[in-house]
Amino acid sequence: MTKTPAEIGIMAEAGGLLALVFAYLDGLPLQGMTTLDVNDLVEAFIVDRLGARPASKGQYGYGFVLNSSRNEVVCHGVPSKDEIIRDGDIVNFDITLETGGYIADSSKTYMVGQVSAPARRLVRTSYEAMWKGIRAVRPGVTLGDIGHAIEKHAKAAGYSIVRDYCGHGIGREMHEDPQVLHFGRPGHGLTLREGMVFTIEPMLNQGRPTVRTRSDGWTVVTTDGKLSAQFEHTVAVTRDGVRVLTLRDDETPLAA
Repeated sequence: MTKTPAEIGIMAEAGGLLALVFAYLDGLPLQGMTTLDVNDLVEAFIVDRLGARPASKGQYGYGFVLNSSRNEVVCHGVPSKDEIIRDGDIVNFDITLETGGYIADSSKTYMVGQVSAPARRLVRTSYEAMWKGIRAVRPGVTLGDIGHAIEKHAKAAGYSIVRDYCGHGIGREMHEDPQVLHFGRPGHGLTLREGMVFTIEPMLNQGRPTVRTRSDGWTVVTTDGKLSAQFEHTVAVTRDGVRVLTLRDDETPLAA
């Protein structure tokens, strides 16, 4: 579960390229586009501009380079030519990228046009909750400490944490050990050590935490139809703290 400094260096390169993908997405006029339009543009950017490999395409038989999860979709939404991004939507794009044999994974929820105040609050709190988890990372703490920090922030704001999906170790494979739950008890679970690399990616729901999978076998939605939001970063445990390998230029490290 631990990586060498050289391996983490390569993963930081992959993370830097993935940050450029989100910078590209930031400049797209999402309103009126289809989620398949976004997928195709991102694929061209990764392959043609960055010279990297979209790691999600072909993984577990998946045919696209990203997941696009709008409104009540919690995760694993499938891009479609029939799904139009509309004014007032919140939409998460979850993207992976491989270069040099190592994978980086990140996601961001976008607010499109005139988004309602409750939806904006959910998105903001989801971003803060991710950073609460990242702030807890350092050698000697446990995975339970991370999950507790995330869950405490979400619950204080009146939201629930999706328990069916979690963060994960990452490296040469997209999904490695350990599993990183977004809830937990302080002092419980695996103890972190320098060189571990994993994702932190909490999904917060406006309503109940329960979810279901649609008939396509991929798209996960809230059971009550209420909104869900998510953010994700790939992080490495350092000697005295944490390094965010997918940090974007518009972010301040450890900001919340």
